[in-house]
Amino acid sequence: MDIQAIAKEIRKDVIRMTYAAGAQGAHIGGSLSMCEIMAVLYHEVMRIDANDPLNDDRDRFILSKGHGAIAMFAALKSIGLITDEELMSYKHDGSIITAHPTYMPDKGMEFASGSLGQGLSIGAGVAMALKMKNKSPQVYVLVGDGECDEGSIWEAAASAAHLGLDNLVCIVDKNRLQYDGPTDEVMNMGSLKDKFIAFGWDAYDVDGHDCKALTDVFKTAHDKPLAVICETVKGKGVSFIEGNYRWHNASLNEEQFNQAMAEQEA
Repeated sequence: MDIQAIAKEIRKDVIRMTYAAGAQGAHIGGSLSMCEIMAVLYHEVMRIDANDPLNDDRDRFILSKGHGAIAMFAALKSIGLITDEELMSYKHDGSIITAHPTYMPDKGMEFASGSLGQGLSIGAGVAMALKMKNKSPQVYVLVGDGECDEGSIWEAAASAAHLGLDNLVCIVDKNRLQYDGPTDEVMNMGSLKDKFIAFGWDAYDVDGHDCKALTDVFKTAHDKPLAVICETVKGKGVSFIEGNYRWHNASLNEEQFNQAMAEQEA
């Protein structure tokens, strides 16, 4: 299985969905930075059966940075839980594929995304419930580095360590940009790895676009909650979007779409 090739297909679908949304646009920048993370989680790490998506032994995934939904939808398509027709109906009237994930467990979406900062608390609650039921699944929560400005992230981090939730994994998409500029200028959080360690977690920095490195760190044994700080590039894979916070949420015209797709074959 070529995970890097799967990540490329997810990236293509992110571009296609953005274009399909027309003038409404999409949160393309922070979705492009997630593609390798999504490919590794859904094809190498998480226990999810597309033929039995609500199996009791499934791992759980919570997208806290809900604006990255199109990358999640593309990943769900890649494992057969969403069709291409559903994917391309994104933001159209009557579509089940909306701007942020909604509750559709049979489609692999068990948790709706709310305001930023809520997902890790939800994840801690789910992980604690699984512990109480003596269940073994892991709970994976994807947050953004800008989202780590939120105090609720750190309340959840403290609680998870206190409760010994070694079945909880927090993945930080550290693309260094948020809606209104560089994260270090909006709120300089210093080393997120050091912060999670100080809160009682195991934590690792990793290249968020290196599928092998991601797989290895997710499979690292840990007896504490695990934080994986993924160094990524906002807009990864599209030259005119990479590293530009103004593409946090935007639309693609035909020329831009064609260029973006052509760059995936370069």
